[in-house]
Amino acid sequence: MAAEPIETSPVSWHGFAGDRRWAFLRPGSERSGFPWFTIREKPDLWRYSPRFLDPTDVESSKTMVRTPDGADFDVADPELARRLGDGVRVFKQYSGVFDTFPLSLLTVQSVDGLSALVNQSLAPLRFRPNILIDATGSEPYPEDRWASATLRIGSLRLRLDKRDKRCVMVNVDPTTIDSNPNVLRAIATERDAQFGMYGTTVEPGQVSIGDEVFLEE
Repeated sequence: MAAEPIETSPVSWHGFAGDRRWAFLRPGSERSGFPWFTIREKPDLWRYSPRFLDPTDVESSKTMVRTPDGADFDVADPELARRLGDGVRVFKQYSGVFDTFPLSLLTVQSVDGLSALVNQSLAPLRFRPNILIDATGSEPYPEDRWASATLRIGSLRLRLDKRDKRCVMVNVDPTTIDSNPNVLRAIATERDAQFGMYGTTVEPGQVSIGDEVFLEE
């Protein structure tokens, strides 16, 4: 299968609101399609910082959460859930949970393009991508052209299935917790409410910072 290099220097991370191993459930939402307790309900949830006690063995390590006032709790401590709100419950999934598709992908160029539209420097973390790519060239939204294509990054092969429809979460700055409604408004009016791409794993593999990205034909 032929492959053409299209990008360089991807960066990847797993977001707190992306593939969930631990999550919190809203009270009375057990039968809904979206039971998660998010920054919609508590905007300062961005200030709760999770970490592994033993990052070398994440499968068996305890997960700790530091609250905005500096207190440390095991993620399963009922006191942590109580602080988040009445009826909030913690939940663990061994396979991970995602809202729509397993992967989300975004480019630096798209973040720059949207930043220009709203006249504000936006951080990629605001959009919680699993994979962030620094594409060649400066034209914004290059990932739109990759719809239905298969990309190879490191030993991972992923298919880009559809554009990522956005919600009010993107209005919130994850660092300052400030909200700017112009962010979603610009995505809605200029991008048909879509920003970035959703994807599915075709062949599992390891992705590292600095891996080249190839478009497979």
